[in-house]
Amino acid sequence: MPALLGLLLLIASLSIATASAADVEPLIFLSTQLRPIEEAQKMRNVILKDFPRAVDYMTEQPRQLAARVSNENRHRAQATSVVGALHGELQPLMSQGALVPLDDLIGKLTTSRIPTPLLKLSKFDTKNQYYIPWMQASYIMVANKAALPYLPSGADINALSYDQLATWAAALYENTGKRLLGFPAGPQGLMHRFFEGSLLPSYTGGVVVPFRSEEAETMWTQFALLWKSVNPNSTSYNFMQEPLLSGEVWIGFDHVARLLNVLRQKPNDFVAFPVPAGPKGRGYMSVLAGLALLRGGPDVNGAMTLIDYLIQPRTQTETTRSIGFFPVTKIELPSDFDASLKLAIDAVDKTQAAEDALLTLPPSGLGSRSADFDKILIDTFQLVVLLHHKPRSVLDSKAATLQLLMTETGASCWQPDPPSIGVCQVQ
Repeated sequence: MPALLGLLLLIASLSIATASAADVEPLIFLSTQLRPIEEAQKMRNVILKDFPRAVDYMTEQPRQLAARVSNENRHRAQATSVVGALHGELQPLMSQGALVPLDDLIGKLTTSRIPTPLLKLSKFDTKNQYYIPWMQASYIMVANKAALPYLPSGADINALSYDQLATWAAALYENTGKRLLGFPAGPQGLMHRFFEGSLLPSYTGGVVVPFRSEEAETMWTQFALLWKSVNPNSTSYNFMQEPLLSGEVWIGFDHVARLLNVLRQKPNDFVAFPVPAGPKGRGYMSVLAGLALLRGGPDVNGAMTLIDYLIQPRTQTETTRSIGFFPVTKIELPSDFDASLKLAIDAVDKTQAAEDALLTLPPSGLGSRSADFDKILIDTFQLVVLLHHKPRSVLDSKAATLQLLMTETGASCWQPDPPSIGVCQVQ
């Protein structure tokens, strides 16, 4: 009897130990974002510091994400609890059936502060919620305050149109003798994002579908006229911070991360504001990262608790402070918050809150050929704006190249183009 009692006690103690080990087993958080060592360490040691459970934060190259998830599925060895990735990186996982619909779980989250358009995006044009917005980046404009007296009469800098931007730049040229509007049109610049996320959507309501439309022809014609007031050195600018800080340019467009040093070094000398609007709205690109659960993954409750923690105002604030990605929730920034980040966040908030805001997404579904898509836009810009070719002939020629790319990659349309069944078609 004592031997039996001892055996039962041993079994009980082993069971307790096993249960305790399960309780403290780390959640695996796999992310394509914040991969650099410094950012990953801030994620582990600062952002996740107050989460009441151990988290194993692991990073993966975007191109390897789908293969890794597929491998876990194939071997039935699901270890990942939460996946963090860009919208366009999560979409293929959803199409493969690898993501868990979150509709039955979303009630546990504090999502009321997340703007409705971002929550809508995470449904991928379905009825189901497949991820929770996590953090975002975007593109804004910055101007030296010395340029403000030359704004068109009655213009609101936070609600400019492209016509008003052209008038403003022309007035600067006329009064100073200098072309003081600048764009990052250099070899490593993000000029293609300006076309894909702002200019084309603002005039046409889309990117691929209306690529060769009359509205697109008008847009290129007007942008060629605007370019007469643009600093000619723009074709060598990879980042706008240097020409803005030197005074070579007074007004510039770029990714927020590439403008923060301008606002950080001279916060009293510059203003940040939304990109202009065209006839179809105020096109702006959101680089949106989301949090999702993998089908068959362990500890759903723990995973959802981690997601809720990451979208809490306090965590969103710390993520912005530490990493520079912007919050997806409405938060009140503390008084000691970095002034440059405040200026940039305010510009993004005003963009998203604008009545004519037109949310656009980076190209998706193109795989390794995303650069080919960017090149079509840059080639069109160079031919029409820099080399003065007729927009109609260029658009007709490049539309054929664009359609071939869509067909060869099998890419569907992405926002703001309407959803497509199958390959996105140039009209």
